[in-house]
Amino acid sequence: MRLTVVGCSGSYPGPDSPASCYLIEAEREGRTWRLLMDLGNGALGALHRYVDPLAIDAVLLSHLHADHCLDLCGYYVLRKYHPRGPQPRLPVYGPAGTAGRMARAYDLPEDPGMNLEFDFRTWAPGEPVRIGPFTVQPVRVEHPVEAFGLRVSAGGALLSYTGDTGRCHQVEAVARGADLLLAEASFHVDADNPPGIHLTGSDCGELARTAGAGRLVVTHVPPWYDGRDMLAAARAAWGGPADLARPGATYEL
Repeated sequence: MRLTVVGCSGSYPGPDSPASCYLIEAEREGRTWRLLMDLGNGALGALHRYVDPLAIDAVLLSHLHADHCLDLCGYYVLRKYHPRGPQPRLPVYGPAGTAGRMARAYDLPEDPGMNLEFDFRTWAPGEPVRIGPFTVQPVRVEHPVEAFGLRVSAGGALLSYTGDTGRCHQVEAVARGADLLLAEASFHVDADNPPGIHLTGSDCGELARTAGAGRLVVTHVPPWYDGRDMLAAARAAWGGPADLARPGATYEL
């Protein structure tokens, strides 16, 4: 399984990165299967650098804040009006109400909305979804809207993605045993942060330590912070391998 960081800026696109988007690839039966995990604003254009956007097998949305889902609007246009003709319906997994949310975002009537282009499917907490070589387990986490952490496994490897979440026992379940833990750090450890919204770099490090993660990748740092501070806080809490997410970075699991 291979992870490529397409976008990793938190809350909105930054000067160096689009918002959240991660390409996951694995081989089975002589071909490469590809998932997009989140498709935040600014990410679709950058995706072209790494893969043909028509070569995606499914989209996984952790939640419906703009920095995690809004470029599905552009993806709808690409798949509907591409010169090769309208593309087959693509599975899009997300929270309840995803189809309506995306229709409203593009000012479409909810019927049909984007339902002719996308096959919208609703996460059932804890129930695994199988897509080619991948098994994806959604875990409900703590955020102001319905949000999920995702455990993605293939070929004996496990990628754990916190999505956006406050510190909670559910996100510890997301991270447990991960070969690679992709954890958001939107809050600075020294700030007066409200509860139940986001993690700090220190939280990420502690999460990696308690989960027994093989590697930590800190992501979703807002442009008003220096990601190096988040990484330093994570490393102070955990001595294992840790990186700061960068667009174009790849990880083999």
